Amino acid sequence: MPLLAGLKSEEEIIAQNTVVFADNFGLLAFSYLIKDAFVVNEGKTEKKSVLVENGLISRIADEIPQYEGLTIINAQGKHLLPGIIDTHVHFRDPGLTHKADFYTESCAAVAGGVTSVIDMPNTKPQTTNEALLDAKIRMAQKKSVVNFGFMLGATNDNIDEINAIDTSKYAAVKLFMGSSTGNMLVDDDTALERLFSSAKKPIVAHCEDERRIAERTTMAKHKWEDGSVPANAHAIIRDDEACFLSTQKAVNLARRHNAHLHVAHVTSAKELSLFTNKNIENKHITAEVTPNHLWFCDENYASLGNKIRCNPSIKSPADRDALRKALNNNLLDTVATDHAPHLLEEKMRPYFESVSGMPSVQHSLLMMIELCRQGFFTIETVVDKMCHNPATLFGIKDRGFIRQGYAADLVLVDFNSETLVNWSSLYYKCRWSPLEGTRFHSKVEKTFVNGILAYDCEKGVFDDFKGKAIKFAN
Repeated sequence: MPLLAGLKSEEEIIAQNTVVFADNFGLLAFSYLIKDAFVVNEGKTEKKSVLVENGLISRIADEIPQYEGLTIINAQGKHLLPGIIDTHVHFRDPGLTHKADFYTESCAAVAGGVTSVIDMPNTKPQTTNEALLDAKIRMAQKKSVVNFGFMLGATNDNIDEINAIDTSKYAAVKLFMGSSTGNMLVDDDTALERLFSSAKKPIVAHCEDERRIAERTTMAKHKWEDGSVPANAHAIIRDDEACFLSTQKAVNLARRHNAHLHVAHVTSAKELSLFTNKNIENKHITAEVTPNHLWFCDENYASLGNKIRCNPSIKSPADRDALRKALNNNLLDTVATDHAPHLLEEKMRPYFESVSGMPSVQHSLLMMIELCRQGFFTIETVVDKMCHNPATLFGIKDRGFIRQGYAADLVLVDFNSETLVNWSSLYYKCRWSPLEGTRFHSKVEKTFVNGILAYDCEKGVFDDFKGKAIKFAN
């Protein structure tokens, strides 16, 4: 039976786990030969074997000799991908750990084939200075079962402080040009100009126009005077124009200052006109989409209600279809979850008391593979957007590709086995998912982090790996 973090206490999981790894990172207990897999990497799928030694990919070949002490994994008929790099997660640690923490959510991540994450700054306290960043790194080193990096949060008055911090400590600067959970809104034009003119790392922007949202919120309150605002009003209040106005402003700032802007969670067809379809190496303005915005549309509010409420909102089928096409033609560059767990009771309150965000890191890869099965993408495109491009965009060294000498962050997927999403299978601390009841036609079988088997579909997450993950180099 899987070791379900949500069903047992951390102490119970540790007591029941019999898998032992070496105490020191780099002195790994096992070497693995992943034999005869369909290796998906750099635009190709080829049948290969992959040798993992000392935490690294040491060889990729048609045939690799076996030796004593080598653990053989028969991957015949299965697909081996680089570990997913999710560059947009909210693990809620510190300060919001009643709904999620770095241990539980990293368990969910590794169960979904995710081997590295970049966590957002809107925690309590907000990660807006070096001391708080250092504290967060120390916390994750103790709790995480996936590799990690962090974004620093921009405010109206901390731009100079951000620019003074060693850039190796953080992955990017998160800029809220629209308010969301934590209310880190930056609305001072002088501060925005200074940030775009001086940032030393990518600026990752949440783009929604506050004035537009305020006007449409007032309209909604008049329309539903009794307070019975339906869930689908979220797409009306936080509409495509709110996204377009803010994204256009961010793009104009980036063009004026030649800054590296990465627009988070693009949700509308209208915004796509602001981007170009060059390869990621030739862009300084890039864009992200979430699996949720590729999967759901506003028709799903009828059955799922506030469960799919997120900022920016889930929009029309036409918007969803446009996003799917844009991922194929390189207008959109990365896929990341915006994993944002809340307690279900917080979600199910009346509209103006409800919160935005949903858990998704455990099933993001399966969602994308299912969309491949439906003909929207190829698996090579998925790997490009979830592995290669995130590593390139954020300068994550020696990860995101299956290459000799790279870190052995790998996920083995069976495209011919099913995964039923149900309550008992969830690792999230909040213990719910908008996907409950969904049956995927693929399964994450094994996930390797730094060459260690961190997840096995038959045994669950190996808790002994906690604390062996590292802050990735970038």
